[in-house]
Amino acid sequence: MTRWSHIVAVAVAALALSLSAGCSSLLGSNQPRDPSTEVPDDFGQPAVQAGPSVAVQRQWDAFFDDPNLRSLIAEALENNQALNIQVQEIIVAQNAMAGIRGEYLPSLDAAAGAGVERVGGFTSQGVSDAANGVPNPLPSFGFGLVASWETDIASHFRNARKAAGYRYEATIQELNFLKTEIVAEIARSYYDLCALDLQIEILQRNIEFQKSALEIVKLKKAAARGTELGVQRFQAEVLKNQGRVFDLDQQRIIVENRINFLVGRFPQPVQRSTATFMSAQPEVVTVGLPADLLDNRPDVKAAELRLEAAKFDTKSAKARFYPSLRIDAGVGFQSFSAAHLLSPESLVMNVAGGLVAPLLNRTAIKAEYRSANAEQIQAVFEYERAILQAYTDVYNQLLAISNYRQRFEQLTQQVTTLREAIEVSKALYQSAQADYFEVLMTIRDSLEAEIELVEARKVQLQAIVAVYQALGGGWRVSAAAGGDAGTS
Repeated sequence: MTRWSHIVAVAVAALALSLSAGCSSLLGSNQPRDPSTEVPDDFGQPAVQAGPSVAVQRQWDAFFDDPNLRSLIAEALENNQALNIQVQEIIVAQNAMAGIRGEYLPSLDAAAGAGVERVGGFTSQGVSDAANGVPNPLPSFGFGLVASWETDIASHFRNARKAAGYRYEATIQELNFLKTEIVAEIARSYYDLCALDLQIEILQRNIEFQKSALEIVKLKKAAARGTELGVQRFQAEVLKNQGRVFDLDQQRIIVENRINFLVGRFPQPVQRSTATFMSAQPEVVTVGLPADLLDNRPDVKAAELRLEAAKFDTKSAKARFYPSLRIDAGVGFQSFSAAHLLSPESLVMNVAGGLVAPLLNRTAIKAEYRSANAEQIQAVFEYERAILQAYTDVYNQLLAISNYRQRFEQLTQQVTTLREAIEVSKALYQSAQADYFEVLMTIRDSLEAEIELVEARKVQLQAIVAVYQALGGGWRVSAAAGGDAGTS
């Protein structure tokens, strides 16, 4: 090594060390930190959480018993537009990773060309060419290979590729999370639709019962044992409930088409069954430990992967402060005569290397590095928020399961009591021991209780679905179904 090359090498090394030391001071008080992944030891519901988290490991086609619901979910996972859009996002991320990989690999291009040059006769080159018999104008023909390589000694491109790789994996987890949302939303809407069917059926049944009661009131009025007020009150109650049927029917249309939209089809009837809606036993969900959410929730995994990507983005931005080495080379044939183009004397080649380090006007590099660091810190908070959200979702839904179960049991007893009270009120009314108002109010209370009972069963089933979703269930598929369980 010559004296001057040794001096240059030492200077470059010293420059790199000084730049590295100065990077931390550029960030000021906005220094990066690691995320906090601590979660409570349990969900505060010992009676519910005993046992491993079995529900989350079950595929949706094993978790839901209703064949109509399973058919809708399967069709949605095939045709839902949001899912298909996310699949394209995965392809974009995969291509971005491949593109960055190509940036730090050597490039090799083939080149060919022809041209002509005329120089002035009173220039030094023109006089020299004339003295040596060089034609003027002078044609030029050539072809060959040109190679270049930025050696990435500071790992700028390698870190960028690692960041792209983590983002690619994050898009897969985001697809899985979208699947959990769609599976849960279809299940919730399906139960909503079944509940509306039953509520309309209850209303229509009570309308027929109220019409019968209205006829009795009319007969009692005709026999001078009742008044027109009683007739009008019963008539008004019948009309009110007939109006409620139209309102619930419109809600049913909206829910039905919400399912159709999720499935990716135009409005059409949705196949469903209400036969076992009220009698089926809700799924028992065991939730395991809160720490399991870090592995089971796709949105938490996606946030973690995006944090890793942000870390490598910061490293890639920091690498721009360091020197970069570029090597260029070429080999080919060049001649002023096409006849001599392939002769050994026409062979040309070159190789050159250059080491470049930023010294002045580094404002853009500093800004990029500070922005990358801020995005890394932002990713830390997003990861912590995802963990907090996951825990809160499970905690809330566990309480909902407990509360809705108790509410359903109490409403069941209330409905049984009111049904018996209706028979008693009818007998008392016919024997003149109760007036029409007592009968009317008993029928109304029974109707409201039955509708509330259906609503309670619906929200109870939806709470089970919500816990299943909150635990990270709904995106796995069985091995028999084919595909990777993590990406299908």
